[in-house]
Amino acid sequence: MSTSTDSVEALHTPDPVPPGFERVNRSSAFSELLGPLYQKPDTAGPVFAIRAQAKHCNARGQVHGGVLCSLADIAMGYSTALSTSPPTPIVTANLSIDYAGKSVQGDWIEVRTDVHKVGRTLAYANCFIHVGELRIARSSAVFSITPAERT
Repeated sequence: MSTSTDSVEALHTPDPVPPGFERVNRSSAFSELLGPLYQKPDTAGPVFAIRAQAKHCNARGQVHGGVLCSLADIAMGYSTALSTSPPTPIVTANLSIDYAGKSVQGDWIEVRTDVHKVGRTLAYANCFIHVGELRIARSSAVFSITPAERT
């Protein structure tokens, strides 16, 4: 028999992270605010994900489009930079996103990225954002390749 304390704890217990996903170990102050972010390896490149929380939702209870846009930017940026050895230093030059569905608190949101090309001065990628097998957004980005940082 469950007690009222058990049901309160159940409300505050986060859903488990799906198998194969681990916390992203490379982080920034912004991605910490957005996350926690997770990733798992895939034959097509890393899959990035977050669990939608109340902090991600707008007044309508749906995940804010800015959250999805930020998630797409991070996923495509990491995937593009890490597609070369050593990683290519890049910054976002252009990003577009089209929303085709919605997400709500508790959803597991995944970003699957396709890196098209990493050239001398520009790199190109696109991604689809999913909740389960439902595509809720697509995004494309152009990245500017930056000179190696000074030490």
